[in-house]
Amino acid sequence: MKLQIHSIRFDANEKLIDLIKKKLNKLETFYDRIIDGEVFLKIENDESRVNKIIEIKLNIPGDQLFAKVRARSFEIGADEATEALRRQIKKFKEKQMIH
Repeated sequence: MKLQIHSIRFDANEKLIDLIKKKLNKLETFYDRIIDGEVFLKIENDESRVNKIIEIKLNIPGDQLFAKVRARSFEIGADEATEALRRQIKKFKEKQMIH
């Protein structure tokens, strides 16, 4: 899967980028027809500790899956977002089976 990772107003380190790629590549075990994906990493300037936002968009044939998570760290956010996308893929596949 081709992935584009955008870190907005900061530079993401290689360790974080590799972690996100690794997690998203695992989604291909659930659905191997994922075309590509786009990841946006943002840090909000507010007083709360939960200020890291990760948005993941996956393109699949005929549809687009999206997850947005706000967390204390990008690692936790990546876990939650990939889990949300895994559930969406499962639902999408179930719908396809019915049709």
